[in-house]
Amino acid sequence: MKWATRAVVVLATLSACSSTPSKGDPSAAEKAAVDEANAEGIREERRGDEVVKEFDLNRDKKPDVWKFYQTVKDENGKPAERLARKELDINFDGKVDIWRYYDAKEQQEKEALDLDFDGRIDQVNYNERGTVVRKEKDLNYDKKPDLWIFFEKNRIVRKERDTNGDSKVDYWEYWEGDQIDRIGEDLDGDGAVDKWTKRHVE
Repeated sequence: MKWATRAVVVLATLSACSSTPSKGDPSAAEKAAVDEANAEGIREERRGDEVVKEFDLNRDKKPDVWKFYQTVKDENGKPAERLARKELDINFDGKVDIWRYYDAKEQQEKEALDLDFDGRIDQVNYNERGTVVRKEKDLNYDKKPDLWIFFEKNRIVRKERDTNGDSKVDYWEYWEGDQIDRIGEDLDGDGAVDKWTKRHVE
């Protein structure tokens, strides 16, 4: 929650800019309707027996953090609440920007991010034992990942890219000691490396 709080403090200074539509342009209401139709949704539906707790961080009398709890049995067999997921609106525009999902031990196992506040997910982080092991990014806004970043012990070990949008990896970076060690490229689209470039060490 500390990270989210810092993000809220930083992004709270941002304000939405508006402009007067020129003749022939759609009205603000029409544009808003299109934006809403294109967005992936403000919030996920409540699942099963989830209990939702809402928080208002900027005190504007509107919730901007939602915590979803499930009822489980504790070690003594008694009912207890477990945090299942969390949603955050960090720029206070009424749309969720961060979705976090938690495992049975309440450790974060996945985090989805809308980095440009357009209502669509741009990046998904995957965790194991509370540590990021993979990040997936959608760089060309087609709702499919085209960059994969792999981590070991919080360090990048490999990056993979789909550079031509055919949903197949054609570019690889292998990292050692926080630096690129070698680069592989698939030049003919067969899924195999055709060209290797080794980092030059002086």
